[in-house]
Amino acid sequence: MKVDVKEFLKPCSCGRKHEIAVDDMIIEKGAVSKLPEILARDAYKKFQNIVMICDENTYEAAGKTVERLVPGLKKAVLDPENLHADEHGVEAAQNQLDRIGDVDLMIAVGSGTVHDITRYHAYERKIPFFSVPTAASVDGYVSTVAAMTWHGFKKSFTAVSPAVVIADTDIFSKAPMRLTASGAADLLGKYTALADWKITHILTGEYICEEICEMEYKALDALKNSLSGLAQGDAAAYEELMYGLLLSGLAMQMTGNSRPASGAEHHMSHLWEMEVLNDYIDYYHGEKVGVGLILASKIYHKAAEKMRSETFTVKKSMPVEEELIRVNFTKLGMYESIMEENTPNLLEEIDSKKLLDKKNEIAAVIDEIPSAGELTEMLAKVDGVRSLEDLGFDESFQEKTARLSPYVRARITFMRLLKFYSFYEEVIKN
Repeated sequence: MKVDVKEFLKPCSCGRKHEIAVDDMIIEKGAVSKLPEILARDAYKKFQNIVMICDENTYEAAGKTVERLVPGLKKAVLDPENLHADEHGVEAAQNQLDRIGDVDLMIAVGSGTVHDITRYHAYERKIPFFSVPTAASVDGYVSTVAAMTWHGFKKSFTAVSPAVVIADTDIFSKAPMRLTASGAADLLGKYTALADWKITHILTGEYICEEICEMEYKALDALKNSLSGLAQGDAAAYEELMYGLLLSGLAMQMTGNSRPASGAEHHMSHLWEMEVLNDYIDYYHGEKVGVGLILASKIYHKAAEKMRSETFTVKKSMPVEEELIRVNFTKLGMYESIMEENTPNLLEEIDSKKLLDKKNEIAAVIDEIPSAGELTEMLAKVDGVRSLEDLGFDESFQEKTARLSPYVRARITFMRLLKFYSFYEEVIKN
Protein backbone atom coordinates (compact mmCIF):
# COMPACT_ATOMS: atom_id res chain seq x y z
CA MET A 1 0.00 0.00 0.00
CA LYS A 2 1.76 3.15 -1.21
CA VAL A 3 0.52 6.28 0.53
CA ASP A 4 0.71 9.53 -1.43
CA VAL A 5 1.14 12.11 1.34
CA LYS A 6 0.77 14.94 -1.21
CA GLU A 7 -2.89 13.96 -1.50
CA PHE A 8 -3.43 15.35 1.99
CA LEU A 9 -2.05 18.76 1.01
CA LYS A 10 -4.69 19.61 -1.60
CA PRO A 11 -6.98 22.63 -0.96
CA CYS A 12 -9.46 21.84 1.81
CA SER A 13 -13.09 22.89 2.20
CA CYS A 14 -12.34 24.09 5.75
CA GLY A 15 -10.32 26.96 4.27
CA ARG A 16 -7.08 26.10 6.04
CA LYS A 17 -3.85 25.15 4.35
CA HIS A 18 -2.99 21.86 6.01
CA GLU A 19 0.63 20.96 6.63
CA ILE A 20 2.25 17.53 6.67
CA ALA A 21 5.69 16.86 8.16
CA VAL A 22 6.10 13.39 6.62
CA ASP A 23 7.81 13.09 3.23
CA ASP A 24 6.89 9.49 2.52
CA MET A 25 4.95 6.54 3.96
CA ILE A 26 5.30 2.99 2.65
CA ILE A 27 3.08 0.15 3.91
CA GLU A 28 3.80 -3.12 2.15
CA LYS A 29 5.50 -6.50 2.36
CA GLY A 30 9.26 -6.14 2.19
CA ALA A 31 9.12 -2.37 2.68
CA VAL A 32 12.23 -2.32 4.89
CA SER A 33 14.33 -3.53 1.92
CA LYS A 34 13.76 -0.08 0.38
CA LEU A 35 15.78 1.57 3.14
CA PRO A 36 19.05 1.80 1.13
CA GLU A 37 17.15 3.26 -1.84
CA ILE A 38 15.48 5.85 0.39
CA LEU A 39 18.78 6.80 2.06
CA ALA A 40 20.25 7.33 -1.42
CA ARG A 41 17.68 10.01 -2.27
CA ASP A 42 18.99 13.57 -2.60
CA ALA A 43 17.21 14.62 0.59
CA TYR A 44 18.95 11.98 2.72
CA LYS A 45 22.24 10.95 1.09
CA LYS A 46 24.13 13.62 3.07
CA PHE A 47 23.50 11.75 6.31
CA GLN A 48 26.51 9.64 7.25
CA ASN A 49 26.21 9.26 11.04
CA ILE A 50 23.06 7.18 11.38
CA VAL A 51 21.96 5.58 14.63
CA MET A 52 19.17 3.06 15.16
CA ILE A 53 17.23 3.22 18.42
CA CYS A 54 15.47 -0.01 19.36
CA ASP A 55 15.10 -2.38 22.27
CA GLU A 56 16.36 -5.94 22.56
CA ASN A 57 13.05 -7.38 21.31
CA THR A 58 12.64 -5.05 18.34
CA TYR A 59 16.29 -5.54 17.44
CA GLU A 60 15.50 -9.21 16.94
CA ALA A 61 12.23 -8.48 15.11
CA ALA A 62 13.59 -5.91 12.65
CA GLY A 63 16.74 -4.22 13.92
CA LYS A 64 19.08 -6.93 12.63
CA THR A 65 17.62 -6.50 9.15
CA VAL A 66 17.99 -2.70 9.31
CA GLU A 67 21.58 -3.14 10.52
CA ARG A 68 22.37 -5.38 7.56
CA LEU A 69 20.84 -2.91 5.09
CA VAL A 70 22.62 0.22 6.35
CA PRO A 71 26.43 -0.04 6.28
CA GLY A 72 28.13 1.73 9.17
CA LEU A 73 24.91 1.96 11.17
CA LYS A 74 25.43 2.60 14.88
CA LYS A 75 22.89 1.29 17.34
CA ALA A 76 21.40 2.08 20.73
CA VAL A 77 19.73 -1.10 21.96
CA LEU A 78 17.65 -0.47 25.09
CA ASP A 79 16.66 -2.95 27.79
CA PRO A 80 12.92 -3.64 27.24
CA GLU A 81 12.38 -4.46 30.93
CA ASN A 82 10.31 -1.59 32.38
CA LEU A 83 11.09 0.57 29.35
CA HIS A 84 8.59 3.42 29.12
CA ALA A 85 8.29 6.80 27.45
CA ASP A 86 9.45 8.64 30.56
CA GLU A 87 12.50 10.38 32.00
CA HIS A 88 14.16 7.01 32.63
CA GLY A 89 13.70 5.82 29.04
CA VAL A 90 15.00 9.14 27.74
CA GLU A 91 18.04 8.91 30.01
CA ALA A 92 18.78 5.32 28.97
CA ALA A 93 18.85 6.37 25.33
CA GLN A 94 20.86 9.49 26.16
CA ASN A 95 23.57 7.41 27.82
CA GLN A 96 23.95 5.29 24.69
CA LEU A 97 23.86 8.30 22.37
CA ASP A 98 26.62 9.96 24.42
CA ARG A 99 28.72 6.82 23.91
CA ILE A 100 28.03 6.79 20.16
CA GLY A 101 28.99 10.42 19.51
CA ASP A 102 28.02 12.24 16.32
CA VAL A 103 24.53 11.51 14.99
CA ASP A 104 22.79 13.25 12.08
CA LEU A 105 19.89 10.83 11.42
CA MET A 106 18.02 8.41 13.67
CA ILE A 107 15.99 5.33 12.78
CA ALA A 108 13.35 4.27 15.32
CA VAL A 109 12.77 0.51 15.17
CA GLY A 110 10.01 -0.43 17.57
CA SER A 111 6.53 0.55 18.68
CA GLY A 112 5.20 3.56 20.61
CA THR A 113 7.74 3.80 23.43
CA VAL A 114 10.81 3.55 21.19
CA HIS A 115 9.31 6.12 18.81
CA ASP A 116 8.54 8.65 21.55
CA ILE A 117 12.05 8.31 22.97
CA THR A 118 13.54 8.69 19.49
CA ARG A 119 11.42 11.69 18.46
CA TYR A 120 12.29 13.39 21.75
CA HIS A 121 16.02 13.06 21.10
CA ALA A 122 15.67 13.91 17.40
CA TYR A 123 13.95 17.16 18.36
CA GLU A 124 16.54 17.97 21.01
CA ARG A 125 19.34 17.46 18.47
CA LYS A 126 17.42 19.14 15.62
CA ILE A 127 17.90 16.13 13.35
CA PRO A 128 15.42 14.00 11.34
CA PHE A 129 14.44 10.41 11.99
CA PHE A 130 12.91 7.50 10.08
CA SER A 131 10.23 5.20 11.47
CA VAL A 132 10.25 1.41 11.17
CA PRO A 133 7.19 0.27 13.17
CA THR A 134 7.38 -3.26 14.54
CA ALA A 135 3.70 -3.43 15.53
CA ALA A 136 0.41 -1.78 14.50
CA SER A 137 -0.06 -0.82 18.14
CA VAL A 138 -0.49 2.99 18.38
CA ASP A 139 -1.51 5.98 16.28
CA GLY A 140 1.46 8.07 17.41
CA TYR A 141 4.06 6.96 14.86
CA VAL A 142 3.80 10.23 12.89
CA SER A 143 3.00 12.40 15.89
CA THR A 144 4.77 15.74 16.26
CA VAL A 145 4.70 15.43 20.06
CA ALA A 146 6.30 12.92 22.40
CA ALA A 147 3.69 11.66 24.86
CA MET A 148 5.63 11.13 28.09
CA THR A 149 4.98 10.34 31.72
CA TRP A 150 7.40 12.81 33.28
CA HIS A 151 8.04 12.53 37.01
CA GLY A 152 4.54 11.10 37.41
CA PHE A 153 2.77 13.65 35.23
CA LYS A 154 1.38 12.92 31.76
CA LYS A 155 2.94 15.51 29.44
CA SER A 156 3.20 16.15 25.72
CA PHE A 157 6.61 17.43 24.67
CA THR A 158 7.12 19.25 21.39
CA ALA A 159 9.02 16.82 19.18
CA VAL A 160 9.30 15.83 15.50
CA SER A 161 7.45 13.55 13.14
CA PRO A 162 9.48 10.99 11.20
CA ALA A 163 10.50 12.14 7.74
CA VAL A 164 9.78 8.66 6.35
CA VAL A 165 7.67 5.74 7.63
CA ILE A 166 8.71 2.30 6.39
CA ALA A 167 6.00 -0.08 7.62
CA ASP A 168 6.92 -3.60 6.53
CA THR A 169 3.88 -5.90 6.67
CA ASP A 170 6.18 -8.91 7.06
CA ILE A 171 7.42 -7.32 10.29
CA PHE A 172 4.44 -5.64 11.98
CA SER A 173 2.00 -8.46 11.16
CA LYS A 174 4.20 -10.82 13.19
CA ALA A 175 3.87 -8.76 16.38
CA PRO A 176 2.11 -10.34 19.37
CA MET A 177 -1.67 -10.16 18.95
CA ARG A 178 -1.92 -8.15 22.15
CA LEU A 179 0.00 -5.27 20.52
CA THR A 180 -2.23 -5.41 17.44
CA ALA A 181 -5.36 -5.38 19.61
CA SER A 182 -3.95 -2.33 21.40
CA GLY A 183 -3.61 -0.57 18.03
CA ALA A 184 -7.16 -1.48 17.07
CA ALA A 185 -8.43 -0.07 20.37
CA ASP A 186 -6.42 3.14 19.95
CA LEU A 187 -7.93 3.66 16.50
CA LEU A 188 -11.47 2.84 17.67
CA GLY A 189 -10.99 5.57 20.29
CA LYS A 190 -11.45 8.11 17.48
CA TYR A 191 -15.21 7.56 17.75
CA THR A 192 -15.41 9.46 21.03
CA ALA A 193 -12.56 11.85 20.15
CA LEU A 194 -14.40 12.97 17.02
CA ALA A 195 -17.70 13.24 18.90
CA ASP A 196 -16.03 15.44 21.53
CA TRP A 197 -14.63 17.67 18.77
CA LYS A 198 -17.97 17.95 16.98
CA ILE A 199 -19.94 18.71 20.15
CA THR A 200 -17.47 21.40 21.21
CA HIS A 201 -17.69 22.92 17.72
CA ILE A 202 -21.49 23.05 18.02
CA LEU A 203 -21.28 24.84 21.37
CA THR A 204 -18.26 27.15 20.99
CA GLY A 205 -17.53 27.37 17.28
CA GLU A 206 -14.12 25.75 17.83
CA TYR A 207 -12.42 25.11 14.49
CA ILE A 208 -13.25 21.78 12.93
CA CYS A 209 -12.40 20.23 9.55
CA GLU A 210 -15.11 17.99 8.13
CA GLU A 211 -12.70 16.46 5.63
CA ILE A 212 -10.36 15.36 8.43
CA CYS A 213 -13.33 13.89 10.30
CA GLU A 214 -14.45 12.05 7.17
CA MET A 215 -10.92 10.72 6.65
CA GLU A 216 -10.98 9.29 10.18
CA TYR A 217 -14.45 7.77 9.79
CA LYS A 218 -13.36 5.98 6.60
CA ALA A 219 -10.40 4.53 8.49
CA LEU A 220 -12.78 3.37 11.24
CA ASP A 221 -15.07 1.70 8.68
CA ALA A 222 -12.07 -0.08 7.16
CA LEU A 223 -10.93 -1.23 10.60
CA LYS A 224 -14.36 -2.64 11.50
CA ASN A 225 -14.28 -4.69 8.30
CA SER A 226 -10.73 -5.87 9.05
CA LEU A 227 -11.09 -7.06 12.66
CA SER A 228 -11.82 -10.68 11.75
CA GLY A 229 -8.92 -10.62 9.28
CA LEU A 230 -6.55 -9.43 12.00
CA ALA A 231 -7.47 -12.43 14.12
CA GLN A 232 -6.73 -14.69 11.14
CA GLY A 233 -3.39 -13.03 10.37
CA ASP A 234 -4.56 -11.58 7.05
CA ALA A 235 -1.86 -9.24 5.66
CA ALA A 236 -4.38 -6.88 4.00
CA ALA A 237 -6.21 -6.44 7.33
CA TYR A 238 -2.93 -5.55 9.03
CA GLU A 239 -2.15 -3.00 6.34
CA GLU A 240 -5.59 -1.41 6.78
CA LEU A 241 -4.98 -1.10 10.52
CA MET A 242 -1.51 0.40 10.05
CA TYR A 243 -2.87 2.79 7.41
CA GLY A 244 -5.64 3.89 9.80
CA LEU A 245 -3.16 4.47 12.61
CA LEU A 246 -0.85 6.51 10.38
CA LEU A 247 -3.85 8.41 9.01
CA SER A 248 -4.82 9.36 12.55
CA GLY A 249 -1.33 10.75 13.05
CA LEU A 250 -1.62 12.73 9.81
CA ALA A 251 -4.98 14.09 10.99
CA MET A 252 -3.20 15.50 14.05
CA GLN A 253 -0.51 17.06 11.85
CA MET A 254 -3.12 18.60 9.57
CA THR A 255 -5.08 20.03 12.51
CA GLY A 256 -1.99 21.20 14.38
CA ASN A 257 -2.96 19.38 17.58
CA SER A 258 -4.33 16.05 18.81
CA ARG A 259 -8.01 17.08 18.72
CA PRO A 260 -9.05 14.57 15.98
CA ALA A 261 -7.45 11.67 17.85
CA SER A 262 -7.76 12.30 21.57
CA GLY A 263 -10.81 12.99 23.71
CA ALA A 264 -12.45 11.67 26.86
CA GLU A 265 -11.20 8.12 26.20
CA HIS A 266 -7.58 9.31 26.24
CA HIS A 267 -8.12 11.46 29.33
CA MET A 268 -9.28 8.35 31.19
CA SER A 269 -6.17 6.49 30.08
CA HIS A 270 -3.99 9.43 31.19
CA LEU A 271 -5.66 9.48 34.61
CA TRP A 272 -4.85 5.81 35.17
CA GLU A 273 -1.29 6.33 33.90
CA MET A 274 -0.84 9.15 36.42
CA GLU A 275 -1.78 6.67 39.18
CA VAL A 276 -4.24 9.04 40.84
CA LEU A 277 -6.80 6.37 41.74
CA ASN A 278 -4.66 3.30 41.28
CA ASP A 279 -1.19 1.84 41.50
CA TYR A 280 0.83 1.23 38.33
CA ILE A 281 -0.89 -1.08 35.84
CA ASP A 282 1.15 -2.88 33.20
CA TYR A 283 -1.10 -2.35 30.18
CA TYR A 284 -0.45 -0.83 26.79
CA HIS A 285 -1.65 2.67 25.93
CA GLY A 286 -4.24 1.38 23.44
CA GLU A 287 -5.59 -1.16 25.91
CA LYS A 288 -6.37 1.60 28.41
CA VAL A 289 -7.81 3.80 25.65
CA GLY A 290 -10.10 0.94 24.59
CA VAL A 291 -11.54 0.62 28.10
CA GLY A 292 -11.89 4.42 28.30
CA LEU A 293 -13.71 4.37 24.95
CA ILE A 294 -16.23 1.78 26.16
CA LEU A 295 -16.87 3.69 29.40
CA ALA A 296 -17.25 7.01 27.57
CA SER A 297 -19.63 5.47 25.01
CA LYS A 298 -21.75 3.97 27.80
CA ILE A 299 -21.98 7.31 29.65
CA TYR A 300 -22.55 9.39 26.50
CA HIS A 301 -25.38 7.18 25.24
CA LYS A 302 -27.09 7.31 28.64
CA ALA A 303 -26.85 11.11 28.49
CA ALA A 304 -28.31 11.22 24.95
CA GLU A 305 -31.23 9.10 26.12
CA LYS A 306 -31.85 11.53 29.01
CA MET A 307 -31.70 14.49 26.64
CA ARG A 308 -34.37 12.97 24.43
CA SER A 309 -36.72 11.50 27.01
CA GLU A 310 -36.64 13.75 30.06
CA THR A 311 -36.98 17.33 31.12
CA PHE A 312 -33.65 18.42 32.53
CA THR A 313 -31.92 21.58 33.63
CA VAL A 314 -28.38 22.86 33.27
CA LYS A 315 -26.22 24.95 35.58
CA LYS A 316 -25.58 28.54 34.56
CA SER A 317 -21.86 28.01 34.99
CA MET A 318 -19.49 25.20 35.94
CA PRO A 319 -16.43 26.25 37.93
CA VAL A 320 -13.35 24.07 38.24
CA GLU A 321 -13.96 21.67 41.14
CA GLU A 322 -10.94 22.74 43.14
CA GLU A 323 -11.75 20.70 46.24
CA LEU A 324 -12.31 17.54 44.18
CA ILE A 325 -8.88 18.09 42.62
CA ARG A 326 -7.24 18.82 45.97
CA VAL A 327 -8.61 15.66 47.59
CA ASN A 328 -7.68 13.33 44.71
CA PHE A 329 -4.54 14.68 43.05
CA THR A 330 -2.43 14.27 46.16
CA LYS A 331 1.00 13.31 44.77
CA LEU A 332 3.70 15.92 45.27
CA GLY A 333 3.06 18.86 42.94
CA MET A 334 0.10 17.22 41.21
CA TYR A 335 -2.61 19.49 42.64
CA GLU A 336 -0.72 22.59 41.51
CA SER A 337 -0.06 21.08 38.08
CA ILE A 338 -3.71 20.14 37.52
CA MET A 339 -4.93 23.56 38.66
CA GLU A 340 -2.50 25.20 36.26
CA GLU A 341 -3.78 22.95 33.47
CA ASN A 342 -7.32 24.15 34.24
CA THR A 343 -6.58 27.86 34.42
CA PRO A 344 -8.39 29.55 32.79
CA ASN A 345 -11.49 27.38 33.15
CA LEU A 346 -12.41 26.30 29.61
CA LEU A 347 -16.06 25.87 30.57
CA GLU A 348 -16.33 29.65 30.89
CA GLU A 349 -16.56 29.57 27.07
CA ILE A 350 -19.83 27.65 27.29
CA ASP A 351 -23.19 29.41 27.04
CA SER A 352 -25.19 26.92 29.08
CA LYS A 353 -28.42 27.88 27.28
CA LYS A 354 -26.94 26.26 24.18
CA LEU A 355 -26.77 22.94 26.01
CA LEU A 356 -30.58 23.04 26.00
CA ASP A 357 -31.06 24.61 22.56
CA LYS A 358 -28.65 22.22 20.85
CA LYS A 359 -29.65 19.05 22.71
CA ASN A 360 -30.90 17.26 19.58
CA GLU A 361 -27.73 18.09 17.62
CA ILE A 362 -25.58 16.86 20.51
CA ALA A 363 -27.61 13.65 20.82
CA ALA A 364 -27.28 13.08 17.06
CA VAL A 365 -23.48 13.30 17.31
CA ILE A 366 -23.52 10.76 20.15
CA ASP A 367 -25.60 8.43 17.95
CA GLU A 368 -22.57 8.17 15.63
CA ILE A 369 -20.60 6.42 18.41
CA PRO A 370 -21.14 2.64 18.49
CA SER A 371 -22.73 1.46 21.72
CA ALA A 372 -20.58 0.08 24.54
CA GLY A 373 -21.85 -3.40 23.63
CA GLU A 374 -20.91 -3.00 19.95
CA LEU A 375 -17.44 -1.73 20.86
CA THR A 376 -16.97 -4.61 23.29
CA GLU A 377 -17.84 -7.07 20.51
CA MET A 378 -15.37 -5.38 18.13
CA LEU A 379 -12.50 -5.65 20.61
CA ALA A 380 -13.48 -9.23 21.46
CA LYS A 381 -12.70 -10.16 17.82
CA VAL A 382 -9.03 -9.42 18.48
CA ASP A 383 -9.14 -10.59 22.11
CA GLY A 384 -8.59 -7.01 23.27
CA VAL A 385 -8.83 -5.58 26.78
CA ARG A 386 -12.37 -4.28 27.18
CA SER A 387 -13.42 -3.72 30.79
CA LEU A 388 -12.35 -2.11 34.05
CA GLU A 389 -12.10 -5.61 35.50
CA ASP A 390 -9.66 -6.57 32.71
CA LEU A 391 -7.41 -3.73 33.95
CA GLY A 392 -7.71 -4.97 37.54
CA PHE A 393 -10.15 -2.24 38.64
CA ASP A 394 -13.60 -2.61 40.17
CA GLU A 395 -16.81 -0.99 38.95
CA SER A 396 -16.46 2.00 41.29
CA PHE A 397 -13.71 3.25 38.96
CA GLN A 398 -16.29 4.25 36.35
CA GLU A 399 -17.75 7.06 38.46
CA LYS A 400 -14.38 8.19 39.87
CA THR A 401 -12.76 8.19 36.43
CA ALA A 402 -15.65 10.10 34.86
CA ARG A 403 -15.40 12.81 37.54
CA LEU A 404 -11.64 13.31 37.52
CA SER A 405 -10.40 12.50 34.01
CA PRO A 406 -11.70 15.70 32.33
CA TYR A 407 -9.26 17.70 34.43
CA VAL A 408 -6.06 16.01 33.21
CA ARG A 409 -6.05 17.98 29.93
CA ALA A 410 -7.02 21.51 28.94
CA ARG A 411 -9.60 20.37 26.41
CA ILE A 412 -13.39 20.53 26.31
CA THR A 413 -14.98 17.10 25.98
CA PHE A 414 -18.56 16.01 26.44
CA MET A 415 -17.38 14.17 29.57
CA ARG A 416 -16.50 17.56 31.04
CA LEU A 417 -19.62 19.27 29.68
CA LEU A 418 -21.77 16.66 31.43
CA LYS A 419 -20.99 18.42 34.72
CA PHE A 420 -23.51 21.11 33.66
CA TYR A 421 -26.46 18.71 33.43
CA SER A 422 -28.96 17.90 36.18
CA PHE A 423 -28.74 14.18 35.27
CA TYR A 424 -24.92 14.10 35.66
CA GLU A 425 -24.84 11.96 38.81
CA GLU A 426 -27.15 9.41 37.23
CA VAL A 427 -25.28 8.88 33.98
CA ILE A 428 -21.74 8.57 35.35
CA LYS A 429 -22.71 5.75 37.72
CA ASN A 430 -22.98 2.11 36.70
